[in-house]
Amino acid sequence: MAFLDLENLRKFYGANEVVKDFTLHVEQGEFISFLGPSGCGKTTTLRMVAGFEEPSAGTIRIDGRDVSRLKPNARDIGMVFQSYALFPNMTVAQNVGFGMKVAGRPKAEIGDRVTEMLRLIGLPDLGQRYPFQLSGGQQQRVALARALAARPKVLLLDEPLSALDAKIRVSLREEIRAIQRALGITTIYVTHDQEEALSMSDRIAVMNAGVAEQVGPPFEIYGKPATRFVATFVGNLNTLAGQLIDPASGTVAIGEERMVLGRPIAGPEGRDIALAIRPEAVALGPREGNDVTLDVPVREVSFLGSVIRIKGALGQDLVSLDVFNNAAAQPPAVGALVPVSFASADLLVMDD
Repeated sequence: MAFLDLENLRKFYGANEVVKDFTLHVEQGEFISFLGPSGCGKTTTLRMVAGFEEPSAGTIRIDGRDVSRLKPNARDIGMVFQSYALFPNMTVAQNVGFGMKVAGRPKAEIGDRVTEMLRLIGLPDLGQRYPFQLSGGQQQRVALARALAARPKVLLLDEPLSALDAKIRVSLREEIRAIQRALGITTIYVTHDQEEALSMSDRIAVMNAGVAEQVGPPFEIYGKPATRFVATFVGNLNTLAGQLIDPASGTVAIGEERMVLGRPIAGPEGRDIALAIRPEAVALGPREGNDVTLDVPVREVSFLGSVIRIKGALGQDLVSLDVFNNAAAQPPAVGALVPVSFASADLLVMDD
């Protein structure tokens, strides 16, 4: 039994099933992200764990205890909301210590814990300020400190960085992960931002239409997507139309080019097949380990600062690749014919 067990969770609103038979086992100290588009069921699942929504079916266990029907304040969880949800009429210190005060903890203990939490989030001198006197990033740090002050067994974060600007988001997600590792607290993090999920998580549950389509470490989610949705939602992807030539050897054709994937592909010979490859797996010119080299006409060149994105025509599709910006080397011109290479083993078959 894991530390946090979600077994066969389902949630209906009327006839609409928004979470469908969701099962996940989370180890103590693990950082799990629920990743998916709006409406996929990730926040509803989090709210069931928190106790704000009651499951239509299924079981939630924390440290072996069934909490499926308990109220939120009886579950030993800490929650950080997207909107901060700080009390405007309370100081920072009062906000951080609020949960402990409600629980009837001694005043001296509350004071010591508040001091410890403010030091942990890097705001040791701001305890007497009010929320309106803080920046958005500082307010979210206070919300995190409040959630952690009562020493919960599980920390839940519902898109906590979405209201912040890009630079603040990057620095704060690093701080959240560092604090989580330091405390060793079991954490579930809801986000629609794939970069957040990939950079922060031990494992990711990619959700779509109420279903967890794949659960695994970031490297596996990105490099070995289990479904078409996971492949297209996580990271950039070149999609290519091909044809299956030999199912047993995995021989496919893209336009006039044939390549052997070296693994069986289901389906009859001659059927149309959807293939995909990550932009970073495609090189301009030959590269060691790449067994496919094609000449493609350049259709678009985009300057993106540190990299230049090149798009070339491959059959009826466009294939993108990125090269580092080098002041000493001119990028190819639109219309030029350039060689690109990739390893056939890096081609993904997009059948679900």
